[in-house]
Amino acid sequence: MEEDNTFIEDESIVLEDTDESNVDDYKTNNIIPYIQSRYKRAEDYRQQDETRWLDAYRNYRGIYGPDVQFTEVEKSRVFIKVTKTKTLAAYQQLESVMFANNKFPLTVDPTELPEGVVADVHFDPKEPEQIKESDVDKEVSPYGYKGDGKELPKGATAKTLGEMLGPLTDKLKDMDGLKEGVGLTPTAVTFSPAMVAAKKMQKKIQDQLEESNASKHLRNTAFEMALFGTGVMKGPFAVDKEYPQWDEEGNYNPIIKTIPQVSHVSVWNFYPDPDANNMDEAQYVIERHKMSRSQIRQLKQRPFFRNSVIDEAIELGENYNKESWEDDLSDYAPEHGVERYEVLEYWGTVDVSMLEEQGVDIPSELSEVDELQANVWICNNKVLRMVINPFKPARIPYHAAPYELNPYSFFGVGIAENMDDTQTLMNGFMRMAVDNAVLSGNLLIEVDETNLVPGQDLSVYPGKVFRRQGGAPGQAIFGTKFPNVSGENLQLFDKARVLADESTGFPSFAHGQTGVTGVGRTASGISMLMGAAQGSIKSVVKNIDDYLLRPLGEGLFRFNMQFDFDPDIKGDLEVKARGTESLMANEVRSQRLTQFMQIAAQPSLAPFTKFPYIIREIAKSLELDPDKVTNNMDEAAIQAEIMKGFQQEQPTPEEGQPQVDPSGAGGATIGTGGVPSPGQEGFTGNAQQQQPTQQPQAAGGQPAGMGPVQ
Repeated sequence: MEEDNTFIEDESIVLEDTDESNVDDYKTNNIIPYIQSRYKRAEDYRQQDETRWLDAYRNYRGIYGPDVQFTEVEKSRVFIKVTKTKTLAAYQQLESVMFANNKFPLTVDPTELPEGVVADVHFDPKEPEQIKESDVDKEVSPYGYKGDGKELPKGATAKTLGEMLGPLTDKLKDMDGLKEGVGLTPTAVTFSPAMVAAKKMQKKIQDQLEESNASKHLRNTAFEMALFGTGVMKGPFAVDKEYPQWDEEGNYNPIIKTIPQVSHVSVWNFYPDPDANNMDEAQYVIERHKMSRSQIRQLKQRPFFRNSVIDEAIELGENYNKESWEDDLSDYAPEHGVERYEVLEYWGTVDVSMLEEQGVDIPSELSEVDELQANVWICNNKVLRMVINPFKPARIPYHAAPYELNPYSFFGVGIAENMDDTQTLMNGFMRMAVDNAVLSGNLLIEVDETNLVPGQDLSVYPGKVFRRQGGAPGQAIFGTKFPNVSGENLQLFDKARVLADESTGFPSFAHGQTGVTGVGRTASGISMLMGAAQGSIKSVVKNIDDYLLRPLGEGLFRFNMQFDFDPDIKGDLEVKARGTESLMANEVRSQRLTQFMQIAAQPSLAPFTKFPYIIREIAKSLELDPDKVTNNMDEAAIQAEIMKGFQQEQPTPEEGQPQVDPSGAGGATIGTGGVPSPGQEGFTGNAQQQQPTQQPQAAGGQPAGMGPVQ
């Protein structure tokens, strides 16, 4: 029996394919029971969680579970799907946070004290002109002179600063008088190598998320967060993406580009370490795949999969076993055979001794390590792939975010679980109201047949005539009406709906309920209510930032540094999730920014204000792309020079010539101010009302100089 063949590529230890494997795959017969035992343990542990998820799914779909039994007298089977409304409203809230301003709320910024790259460098182009006349006779060397203010620290070399410029190395390598720090003189020019590297990395991550269609996967994750309480993302992984292209002759010649891709993992197929409360504590994660024959064959195109073993696993036939919850999710569809393969994907720790038992050669630099991160795929008792975790640092590439954090469990709590009891109450009160309305809306008819002629049709309809027995005393037909108590049941229904708002922290007016009274009748009042309602969602958004967006951004950052290294994005950088900043309404945010800019425009406060940042944030609040509608510092300087040239080209009026008012208002302000009333200055009737103090009287009592009244 020859030794196992292993090879090392990209510093990853891989189990090589072999043509000599049999049904038991003897070379890997120890790792398969190890993974299956862990899978079984995780599956047993999460049974209670599966029960909670099924209840949440039924409430969302409006389906009564097997625990609800109806009596024969209960006619109504209505289900009021308030859970669906609440869940979709919460999902839309999460979606608006993750895709605020049409971008993922991820930013890359330098650390407070960046290492390996300087935060700021500056130089003063006018500094050589400031040499004193008394120093002119000194011998000025290219390295400066004593007292010129350019002393170098001890141990410094000519390359010390140049090696820390990062992406600005080529641009500033020939710059004279370059110093570290921010320029303090009016003529100093400051560059920020750390910030330039951070923004280049940020644009690269945003572009990768767009190319990998991450928005669709993030939406699925947000939906399961709201419904089941936990959303799971996987990645990034390198995949080959095909870009359609046709040559000049019309032949299809696509471009194949390797990009990092993230994907959504359903919580139903996610089996984490049962002893962990979050992904940082998890020692392993198992993902359950349901693959068709074509899908499992496509695994051959991915790196490090064992093609011959995949063929043998396919020949053994489909081995998919339905879980207990799958019939509930499919609404109890008719039973049929499942022509699929069950594939388990394992990511987690494996003892080095177990790897050595499988015939994997451990490199000498890892010989002292007790355990290693590994990725193993198994199907039909076959190891389809076994490779040491290629990521550095080695981490499990899954991100699980809870909607509402449960600190004592891995899985969180969702909207549907929080309102499970109130949903049950609403359904019960509504069924009672409907049954009572049906009963009270009809008459209960009692007939005394002894007073009627035998053989008559006893059906009742308008205009019906009953024939009585001759001489029979008393009334023959009686109508009984039951009291209508559906109003009381509907009041209890409304109370349960209010309790649903309280239990979920998501008020009904937040998702479009009409008829709001009291404070909510005015625009400012509803704004106050909406602001108060966002208090509960802030913790949810913070969970998204901490458990999903930031780990996802850090994964893309490490992926780029390891597999797509670019010196221009090298630096001491950190990924920050900005989901909480998207909670504030854009209208309120723009008003506050505009108000602050007006206050900061005062000459005494302007030096302390970062106007470029304010302008960009106003553009974001107006849902505009700040990179398209605003200028950076260099572009702003060019634009200022252009505007200055326009102002200089405007002709000035010559002396002695009248100036033309372009407004046409004669220097006055049109359309402002109030209308003067009689007696006030500017009222046109004041002059006509003025009478001379003494006028000679003519005959007839008329003033002199006035003719008779016509």
